[in-house]
Amino acid sequence: MYPEARISAVLLSLARNASDRLTVADIVSVLRDRAFAILVVLLGLPNCLPMPPGIPLVCGLLLALVAAQIAAGQASPWLPRILLKRSIPQEAVERAVGRALPVLQKLERWSRPRITFLENPLALRLIGFLLFALALGLLVAAPIVGQIPLGIAVCLIGLGLVERDGLLVMVGLGVGMIGLAVNFGFAYAIFSVIGALFFGGHATLQIVHPWVMAG
Repeated sequence: MYPEARISAVLLSLARNASDRLTVADIVSVLRDRAFAILVVLLGLPNCLPMPPGIPLVCGLLLALVAAQIAAGQASPWLPRILLKRSIPQEAVERAVGRALPVLQKLERWSRPRITFLENPLALRLIGFLLFALALGLLVAAPIVGQIPLGIAVCLIGLGLVERDGLLVMVGLGVGMIGLAVNFGFAYAIFSVIGALFFGGHATLQIVHPWVMAG
């Protein structure tokens, strides 16, 4: 239905033509042969803003499923029927698209086909593996704001795939690596604090004990 349309036009049409709720099946049927790339953008989009923990979790799980299929070299996405029936309120779609549209349109004016070696099947599979890593990052993202750099990264990668812009994909991967470092650093800090609270006293006794014995 949108063989040559840019992603901003596709998203705008989805937002305007949605009924009360937009199902995942509706989105996939409209996107067709561009479904993988635009699904990546759609899964990154909600995470570009502060969201409650449930949103990054759901998007991360869906992105992991899509990324695994890209890494496996599938031509078109497969989603379980239970996910295809899931829906999003139309006002939520309009709000997200409305906020993202100005940025997407600016990126589209700047992007163009370049570094096209990333289009070969092997490179696309590697991108699938890296997207899978970003999906895992969304699952453990710091509450409220931790998903923002990962969401931006996923959107950039998806847009780069749509526009055949390898440079945009590489920028997205760079932002994604920063986002992963921030979120896994946050997770490490939380586990370190928990470890100190539960095991700190025992560790202190182990250090003091030899001195007591020596005395």
